[in-house]
Amino acid sequence: MSNQENKKITPILHHIGLTTGRFEEMVSWYNNVLGMEPVHYSENPAGDIGMEVKALWVTNDEANHRIAMIGIPGLTSDMNRSKHSRIQHIAFEYDTLDDLLDTYLRLKNLGITPYVTADQGVSIAFYYDDPDGNTVELTMDTFGDWSKSKEFMKKSPTFAKKPMGKYIDVEKILVAREQGLSANEIHERAYAGEYEPDTLMDPKKML
Repeated sequence: MSNQENKKITPILHHIGLTTGRFEEMVSWYNNVLGMEPVHYSENPAGDIGMEVKALWVTNDEANHRIAMIGIPGLTSDMNRSKHSRIQHIAFEYDTLDDLLDTYLRLKNLGITPYVTADQGVSIAFYYDDPDGNTVELTMDTFGDWSKSKEFMKKSPTFAKKPMGKYIDVEKILVAREQGLSANEIHERAYAGEYEPDTLMDPKKML
């Protein structure tokens, strides 16, 4: 066997597929939250399979699609999801803290708010529920460099002790930004626990 045959060729993550009984609501939510725009719609994506299925492929970048939304009438949310194996969350990354905070404000005006927010050392992350209860993380890399944040995850004893980091009150972060603190200063203070919320957050909701 040649060296080329032994080489592990690794792909990049291209898209996810979601089944839903709330097709229109889910399409609208992902458009509002992530800017996912339709590329192609089908009333019968797999041909006649004896059940009603519709699909919409959406994207928010140059890819032909990033999410395949599969609508199946009658599907319901899994109220016992914490007892079942599943994909626990999906995450989307912003370039800067300003982008993440401005998105928080935009979504808040639409009545969409995160239920857990944290500075995790390598990232600042806001966790939202989509209409089906899937957890969607909006995040940014605090290092602005994947190689540096990867090294932090590997070697930091602080990260190893509690990877979730410190819970944060986003409104306090916004005040700090208004006071002129830089993104790095905000991150350092948040990771030190300066902007913790006044009421406890429950991470079990993520599970």
